Order: sequence, then C-alpha cells, then structure tokens
Amino acid sequence: MNKSSSTLVLSLLASAIIGQFAHASSHREAPNITRFPTLDSTDFYAFNSYEEGRGDYLTMIANYIPLQDAYGGPNYFAMDPAAVYSIHIDNDGDAVEDMTFQLRFQSMLANNNGGIALTVGPEGNQRTVGVPLKNIGGVSAADQSAANFSESYSLTLVNGPQSSGTATVLQNATSAMDSFQKPLDFIGNKTFTDAAGYQAYADSFVYSFALPGCDAMGKVFVGQRKDPFVVNLGNTFDLVNYVPVEGDSAPGAGDGGGFPGGITQSATNDDLIDKNVTSIAIEIPKVCATGMGNGTIGAWTTASLPQARILNPDASFASTEVNGGALTQVSRLGNPLVNELVIGLADKDKFSSSQPKDDTQFADFVTHPTLPELLNILFKDAVNTTLGASIETLAPTNFPRTDLVTAFLTGFEGVNQLSTVTPSEMLRLNTEIAATPGAMQSPFGVAGDDLAGFPNGRRPGDDVVDIALRVVMGRLCYPIPVGGVETDLGLCTPDDASVGNVSFTDGAPVDSSMMMNTFPYLATPKSGSE
Repeated sequence: MNKSSSTLVLSLLASAIIGQFAHASSHREAPNITRFPTLDSTDFYAFNSYEEGRGDYLTMIANYIPLQDAYGGPNYFAMDPAAVYSIHIDNDGDAVEDMTFQLRFQSMLANNNGGIALTVGPEGNQRTVGVPLKNIGGVSAADQSAANFSESYSLTLVNGPQSSGTATVLQNATSAMDSFQKPLDFIGNKTFTDAAGYQAYADSFVYSFALPGCDAMGKVFVGQRKDPFVVNLGNTFDLVNYVPVEGDSAPGAGDGGGFPGGITQSATNDDLIDKNVTSIAIEIPKVCATGMGNGTIGAWTTASLPQARILNPDASFASTEVNGGALTQVSRLGNPLVNELVIGLADKDKFSSSQPKDDTQFADFVTHPTLPELLNILFKDAVNTTLGASIETLAPTNFPRTDLVTAFLTGFEGVNQLSTVTPSEMLRLNTEIAATPGAMQSPFGVAGDDLAGFPNGRRPGDDVVDIALRVVMGRLCYPIPVGGVETDLGLCTPDDASVGNVSFTDGAPVDSSMMMNTFPYLATPKSGSE
C-alpha cells in the first residue's frame, strides 16, 4: 500500500473498534444458557495464523464450558454428546454461512463402556468392581491404557447453509478414519507422565485433515486450555465496583489519563487467572475460506441441541436420555460480550437462538447503547464531586449512533466489509492483512498500530476490554494517532464525548506473551493439583 491508503485503512479499522464495545468474554451471558454450561461459548477468535511458516492460514478458536476449576474432579469437563458445535464462515456478505465446521462428540469408558474394574476381596469372596475415577494410573501420549474415560469427535464440513448445504465428513489424516480424539483434562501433574509434561501429551491430539477442493491440509485440536480471557469479572458486574480508569490524572489534562484514585493494572485483577476452558481450534488455508469473496470473512460459533430430551429414569453411562427433533440453536457468539452488555435482558435468549441475517431486530441496542448510560449513572456525581466540575453527562451524545451501525453491523468498505453488505453481528477478518509475529503484537491491536489485531478479527492476546471501554466512552471523538500522526476520524467531535480522552480500564491486562506462538495458541491449562 502507499502511505495515504495505509493511513485510510488504519483510520477505518480503528473506527471499527467502536462497534465492538464491551467486546470481552461471554461466560454465562444469557439466562437460558446458564442451564447448559457444556454449550456455553465463552470466547471466539478468528485471526491470521502467526505461527512461523503458517502465513497462508487462518485460525478460528471457539471456547466452551466457562469457569472451569482445574481441580473439578472426579468427572471434570466433557462435551455434550447430544450437541452439535459449529464454527460458521460467511465469505460473501449475505449473513448466511457459506462454510460450517460441525463437531459431534462421543464419550466412552474403557473396555467397550464396561470401564476399568478391579478384583476386590479375598479368594473365595472376590468381586470385580468398577473404579470411580477417570484414570487409575499414569497417562502419556504413548500409553493411555490407564485411562478409564475418553472422548472422540467427528468433524463435518457443510458447504452452503448449515440446514440445507452439502455435508462432507472429514477424515483424520493420521488414522485415515472419520474420528478424532480429545485429550483428558489436566487432572494433575502425577497423572501425566510425559517428560515434557501435559503439553506434550496434549500435542499428540493435534490432527491434520484434508479439505475438499483444497490443496493444503487443515488442522484441528479440541481439548482443555487455560482460559485466555482476562477480566476483572466479579467487580465489574457488582455495579463496576472500582474506578474504571488509570489513576494518574484527570480528564481534560490532555494526556489521556484517568480520574484520581483510579485502578492500577495488575494480574491480580484477573478473576479468570486460575480457570480453564475447552477449546475447539481449527486452522485452514485462507484461500479455502474466502471462496469467491473479497478476502474478508465473517465468522461466529454456535451450539445446538435436538428439540426434545426425555430423561431415562433408569439411567446408565451409555443411556442417560433420548434426544430427538430438529436441531435447535441455544448458544451463539461472534463478538463476545455483545449478549452480556449490549443486548437487553429480555432479549438475551432470543439473541442466543438467532442468526446473523436477522440482526436488524436488535438495532436499537446498537444505535442507542445502554452501557455508556449505565457508567454515567454510576460515576457522574462522583466525577463532578472529585473534580469540582459540572459535567452534564459522561456518556457520548451523538445519537443515533450511526457510527456504531457501520462498525458493528456492516464493516467498512475496502477494509473489513464483505463483498455484499447485510447488517449482521459477526467477527470480521481481512485475511489479506499479514499476521504480526507474537512477540511484536500490540495488545491494543489496530489502536496500537498493529493492523493484524482487533478489531480486524481477534487474537488471544488482544486486550479488547481496555480498548472497548475507551472507545465506547468516546475516544474516537478525539484525534487518534495513526502512523504517528494525530488524525480526526470525523465520526464525532470532542463536544460529543466529555470523557473521551480518559484511559478507561478494568485493570486486568493481557498480551500475546501469555499465549503460545504455535497452534492451538492458547496456553497449557492449569493443573488440577497445582
């Protein structure tokens, strides 16, 4: 690109941040999904692969089963065998998926579901009795004979709409079978006996697969990972029980600082620091994802169950219920925290079951967002008292927020807008923008002069909470540095955002150093005995 077009791209992508406000994690985000924790999607990532030598690939990661305590035995965290977990890609902009990767899981006990049993009692009074644990000894990549439980899954590609497209069951290139294996959760350091620890064991569950019509192979991994999201979760939902700004200066000081007494960024503010999640990670060649589109894709994840579930009154491991009827979507996630902090409480379950093509029904939540108003209610009086000021409102005043409609529902032409524009909520990624190596990534993505990061897709090390808090409160109404030059984006003015130059934060930083630089990128999970 020449200098002027690079500046334009940076400007437009930076402005796209505004549409991703409250873009964080979606643990337990709607009333109904709290009843289905195995189908609760916590975070979704889509980014150009930055592992060395993988520049022609893109990676998508869908995390499920929130707030996993590493010590959560003896059954730990299996996926729902009745569910269908999906990752969708729209590559032409009609807000209908053109590709869907579907995963279906199966749980098994050792010995053909009989389980491992021990002979107990003296000779003449012996009984063969099943053990209560998921393993009875050490487990390694080479020897899993002591494992009493396992999970496998199938991987299906649907070309076209998920409900009516052409389905192809993908084959495991290692075994030449239609089945892939999921590692045991990180039970503890004594259980996993590989010299290099649990990660060496988990690495043996990364598989290649052939993609129809694609010359290069894809990769898949499903297994437990350290929750990559970082957030001051408990205090945030206790009516933001902290001063959500950096505490080194007052608004209006001209240096982007925060209110006196604001929060100090610290890893101790991360309420997820000891939590794990279950990750579905898929890497595919970019060229096979973009189809006939313009190189930008929209992506999201869903989980669905059959409509009817009849519980077995005489349940066994292999027969707890009977499921039937049409698949019904109960979970959806593109831009995380949209359902938590954007969608009204009465409509959260509707959003979970909706499809992107129908998202105009939620337009009021975008044109008139409530989060800035809530922050205004909570902090305006305190700010005015502390500063001896008379700020009329802390919330931006440019209504309707048509800038949010562009960024949140349509994308920007020539940057992260698909070839056809259909207003819809999804994570948009321009696959033609080269990845930034892990060590060089800015946690502030585009706002940190790193064009390969949020909101151009989302990487695990992007600190989207701090970015989002600052932008939703009006940071883009002020000039922003683009290529080292203060640039007015023309979206709104400083008069529209009284505290738009304040450095809002939840005080819980994240960056790429907390992740791996190789597929599946997310860090080794916490050990149950750590």
